[in-house]
Amino acid sequence: MSASPGAAVTRAASAVRPSRQVPVLWLALLAAPVATAGNAAVLILGDLGRSLGTTTATASWLVTVFALALAIATPPFAALLRRRGTRAALWLAATCVAAGTALVAVSPWLPLLLVGRAGQAAGGAGLMAVAVNLAGTTRRMGVISAGTGILGAVGPLLGERLTDAVSWRAALSVLAVTLLAVPAVGRHTAPAPHPAGDRFDARGALLLAALSGGLVLLPSHPLPALAVAAVAAALLAAHVRRRPDGDVPAAALRSRPFRGSVLTALALSGSYFTLLFAVPRLIADRTGRPMASVAVGQSAALIAGSLLTLGFAAVAARLGRRTVRGVLLAAGTLAAVTTVLAHDAIVLLAALGPAVFAATAANATQSVVAASAVSDRRRPAAIGLFQLGYLMGGALGPALATVLVLR
Repeated sequence: MSASPGAAVTRAASAVRPSRQVPVLWLALLAAPVATAGNAAVLILGDLGRSLGTTTATASWLVTVFALALAIATPPFAALLRRRGTRAALWLAATCVAAGTALVAVSPWLPLLLVGRAGQAAGGAGLMAVAVNLAGTTRRMGVISAGTGILGAVGPLLGERLTDAVSWRAALSVLAVTLLAVPAVGRHTAPAPHPAGDRFDARGALLLAALSGGLVLLPSHPLPALAVAAVAAALLAAHVRRRPDGDVPAAALRSRPFRGSVLTALALSGSYFTLLFAVPRLIADRTGRPMASVAVGQSAALIAGSLLTLGFAAVAARLGRRTVRGVLLAAGTLAAVTTVLAHDAIVLLAALGPAVFAATAANATQSVVAASAVSDRRRPAAIGLFQLGYLMGGALGPALATVLVLR
């Protein structure tokens, strides 16, 4: 691989650039809290269930819905960036975050809380897309990625501490901090002209969302989810043949490197997020320690794995595509096998290190493979599909953990 993740993203961005560069710390503040918000509920599912008068498994839908909405909203916001520019995407995303957080803060009912979490996640997807689009250089992308990884790592501990000190509503509202960056970033953005002949692929987006939803629901509702996924996949395949240059480009689907990169990211992301939610419960069941007591150790393991990703991404271009993928799959396998076999709390926590490394390093390195597998014109859609695959792992993980451990 000769290109860096930041360079690939930069080449793929097609929205109009700002007239002056946005300070990178504002971009990091725009994107990084999304990871914190997604992980903040890891250690408080029991508190959520008791407060809402339901089970831990049912409360975990607050996590699954967030991850699913984050994944599904990514391609539409990428299309909005291409068609209307960063300003429209930024303010629409901010509105979604604000409205969703307001619902989370006041709603006494789980269904309305789920709507609020979905609104937060949809807005978070837009803010992340804007941050990536405005990054511009590999170094600035590195700052954003590092901030996202580290804040995602401290999310479980922060959620547990906020729940103890304030309430679980405060823990589920941490995404609101990203709104502090919106005015500063907004001053550097401008609307984009409508590209001639660039129509929004509404049918493709709808079928992609239905397929994603069906796949996420497979662990908990196998038969209906399989039916929905199968029908959506068949209709989407027919749609791609009719519109090969839409939001699901046929050139990307036909590319073996693209398919391999997406499947690698999906598998490693799904494994990591499954372990993220399962390990605290496994420690409680196998060692007798309460889940809250593992928060500090969990955060330390996740931060260590995230920092390892930074070093690996710097040398990955010299290792070769097969070697990189082999290292990532080996790390992910090691984490999964260790979790299955270990009965010591420290060993179980340590397994999260290679798990988060495999997932985040896959996102960094395999995105380059996905971007380079298609022409420049199709790169935005290809990167959007790759990110959808990675985020789908984040949506599948909590659902798998619920079926395997949390019931």
